[in-house]
Amino acid sequence: MSQPNNPLHGVTLAMILEFLEAKYGWKELSYQVNINCFKNDPSIKSSLKFLRKTPWAREKVEQLYLQSIDRT
Repeated sequence: MSQPNNPLHGVTLAMILEFLEAKYGWKELSYQVNINCFKNDPSIKSSLKFLRKTPWAREKVEQLYLQSIDRT
């Protein structure tokens, strides 16, 4: 099923995290989205594990991603 108007369609959580980490770095990400997985020993793997289990945090990360791609 195609979702041409959904900017998250076809974008994995890993792709979102890699984009945000490259754009902002972990320190700035921890200011943008106040979650410990961005503050204490951050990595893509640990962040993915946390965000997959925590819907509210994932939603904040997705919103930051959408705002960030609007600005590019």
